[in-house]
Amino acid sequence: MIRYHLKELIAEKEFEERRRITIGEIAKETGINRMTLSKIINHPGHSTVTDNLDKLCDYFDCEIEQLVTHIKETKDRSAPVSD
Repeated sequence: MIRYHLKELIAEKEFEERRRITIGEIAKETGINRMTLSKIINHPGHSTVTDNLDKLCDYFDCEIEQLVTHIKETKDRSAPVSD
């Protein structure tokens, strides 16, 4: 499963810039649909196109590893493998 760190990146950017950042603002700046951003934030494992990942990396000035993490799942895909 892919885990997105979009909430964390938003929080970091808000702290650095000392202002609130909305999903609407990110949508406007990146061209990514607001609903797509909402799904990435609120639905674990949501699938999106690589173009959106590229736009988010540009917006947050980050590497892909800061935006997404791969979490290994059990063979039955029902739960992540714990370390």
